[in-house]
Amino acid sequence: MANHKSALKRIRSNSAKQVRNKYQHKTTRNAVRDLRNTTDKSEATEKLPKVVSMLQKLAKNNIIHKNKAANIQSKLTKHVASL
Repeated sequence: MANHKSALKRIRSNSAKQVRNKYQHKTTRNAVRDLRNTTDKSEATEKLPKVVSMLQKLAKNNIIHKNKAANIQSKLTKHVASL
């Protein structure tokens, strides 16, 4: 158990951040999955900027590694171009 007020606050803030990060990460993964399963070119080109923005935001906040975000973006862009 925490012995200081600041440690108790840190526990609360960490759990709140964990919930937010988990939500953002799961939402982004679902968006990536939906984009990968898209077969319509116009729909995919419409979704791509939103998904890329989500990935960059996760990388900026260190929820995922920046290279992983770049890797996913590259693969998604190639997928959309091949449609």
